Amino acid sequence: MEEELEPHDTKAVDAKEEVSSAPEASSPQQEKSSSNAEEADVGFSASCLTTAELQQHWRAVKQEFRSVKLLFDIPVTRIINQKISKYVVYQVVVIRSGSYDCERVRIERRYSDFLHLHQELLLDFSEEMEDIVMPRKKMTGNFSEENIAERRVALRDYLTQLYSLRCVRKSQAFLAFFTHKELKTSYDLLRGGRFSRALEGLQKVLVIQEKLSSHNPILVVPTLCAVLVCQRDLEDFDAAFQTGRRALPMVRRYALQQYQGPLLEALVDLGYSLGLPVAQLQDELTRVQDSPNGQVSEMSLKELVVQEFV
Repeated sequence: MEEELEPHDTKAVDAKEEVSSAPEASSPQQEKSSSNAEEADVGFSASCLTTAELQQHWRAVKQEFRSVKLLFDIPVTRIINQKISKYVVYQVVVIRSGSYDCERVRIERRYSDFLHLHQELLLDFSEEMEDIVMPRKKMTGNFSEENIAERRVALRDYLTQLYSLRCVRKSQAFLAFFTHKELKTSYDLLRGGRFSRALEGLQKVLVIQEKLSSHNPILVVPTLCAVLVCQRDLEDFDAAFQTGRRALPMVRRYALQQYQGPLLEALVDLGYSLGLPVAQLQDELTRVQDSPNGQVSEMSLKELVVQEFV
């Protein structure tokens, strides 16, 4: 199987720098044409964005071409002793390397969760994973301090090995291992009107998603929209507005039509509540609603969000 070059491939980077460093004369008209082509390519008009939104958007674009290195740690384990079962849970931490990572959230997973991940990945990547061995349980002594410590290290190394495979780290199964349980719990809480607890879980998931989905930023859009809904229902309108502003450039760039209308409508309403100028957002919403080619969702953002994980 032919491997696609990683963004950090030395030869590729050197070649790119060599080409980009070559002097090239261009007229002002050519530069303007190039700038317009870039805006058209990403699928939105810069006139619809504030300076802060443009800066945020281009930071996200550049991030797609950087090699984001992650480390995995399992610093803590604990034994759950119930009436009919006894098992160990492992606290997993995803760490962004290369700089100090102050956003370290922990998720808890059982050995059975790791085993399920392994079986899911083997369905699609058995050839690529032929050298990766899933740590096994022992016949006896699974709850001894020594065996738990040994398996904790083995499971940490197992996640690192999986992440080293491009096809695996970009797979839905790998991302779901870190986020699915927390997302399902958070959406159940949201539907039940328990917005504070839902928001806590969603913000935790968002940190992990942003680390694991740099190859596909749109994966965080549903979570951002759910966070907005919780913040708005908790009457934290300023935070909700800022969350919507984070999501909007991605919705525009990737033409996520099912979110565009509801998100713009939510931002306009929040802007009015905060006394902010929303004329540009209102104009954009009108264009989206009047577009003959677009499929505009007639649902509110909250109605759209609560459909997740039903």
